[in-house]
Amino acid sequence: MLRMALALVFSLLLTPVATAQDVSGNAPDRSATGGAQTLEDIMARQRGEAVDDAFRRDNVGDPARNPGAAQLAPLGGASDPELWRALRYGSADLTTSARNGGAALLVQDGGMWWLTFREGPLATYGGYLLLGTIGALILFYLLRGKIGIDEPMTGRTVTRFKFIERMAHWILGGSFILLGLTGLFVLFGRMFIAPYLGKDFNATLLTVSKIIHNNVAWAFCLGLLMVFVMWVWHNIPDRTDIKWFAQFGGIIGKNHPPAKKFNGGQKIIFWSVIVFGTSIAVSGVSLLFPYELPLFAKTFAILNDIGAPGWVGLDPLPTVLSPQEEMQYAQLWHAIMAFVLMAIVLAHIYIGSVGMEGASDAMTTGEVDEAWAHQHHSIWLAEVLEEQRKTAGSEAKATPAE
Repeated sequence: MLRMALALVFSLLLTPVATAQDVSGNAPDRSATGGAQTLEDIMARQRGEAVDDAFRRDNVGDPARNPGAAQLAPLGGASDPELWRALRYGSADLTTSARNGGAALLVQDGGMWWLTFREGPLATYGGYLLLGTIGALILFYLLRGKIGIDEPMTGRTVTRFKFIERMAHWILGGSFILLGLTGLFVLFGRMFIAPYLGKDFNATLLTVSKIIHNNVAWAFCLGLLMVFVMWVWHNIPDRTDIKWFAQFGGIIGKNHPPAKKFNGGQKIIFWSVIVFGTSIAVSGVSLLFPYELPLFAKTFAILNDIGAPGWVGLDPLPTVLSPQEEMQYAQLWHAIMAFVLMAIVLAHIYIGSVGMEGASDAMTTGEVDEAWAHQHHSIWLAEVLEEQRKTAGSEAKATPAE
């Protein structure tokens, strides 16, 4: 399922590329331009259609066509336009002092589909996802209201989360909020900030956002690791989750199914954060170090080997990518995963704040009333109280008689 989901996402991501592979039948008449490209060629490329550019790709200069030209100019039989065409199509003989993979790439014109996808489907559907999630949560609150505590408060509290757990949670949550906001500024700044607050303000905001984004990312990685290590064993699915989902977790209706330290809904949140967060972190590190950590050429090769592109009607994916192309794919994947996780986190923030009475205490003071714990995590509360009784009994036996 994970492979199929991955292939499906990539099919959406590569739609512009796949569209561009549909070559139209007849080549345009270039006699009027002496064999050079025409306006029709340019418009076709802007529409995302494939253009047979062999008339340009192969025209990179041939001194043999004009032997006498070698005596006329340093380029011999080749002109400046022919040299730049050779650079564009990767057929020029280049030597560079830098050793990274992108040093010899002077012209990379594959970024137009990336820009079109980024400013079109990515921004549009990503924005709709976040606004739709916020709207759905507001509507749910108006219909359901805050989930209250049915039992009277006991005045006795139990420790829900220790300090180290709360610290890990807030490192992860706080850094993700900063990363989400700065990422949205970068994506939507040109469209919504610059027209109203000015280009200078937008440029300053995005510069600061980039600095924050690149550095706070390491705190996110640390929080993600801490949360995984501390809570993974509590989030393994079990039979209690089936009953919890069958009763909608008590969110709909008045039933409050038993649950351990984390209920079924919290386990979904946990694994969503781990899976999507790890994908965001890895693609983000790849963006920071594109020459040292290219991801997509190898990933595409694996998907081709298992035939994933064919499942959704695509041709085999490219397996030879420049560092610039690696960054384009990584940025889109990074943003898509971030949009999905932001929508999930919005629901998590809602439940942990205005959506449920007493829920915020668990991640602020770490202490929750026994009535709240009994209503939402009765199995966990019974285990905690039993452990307290055992501890109290052991201490009583160890106390010497006076």
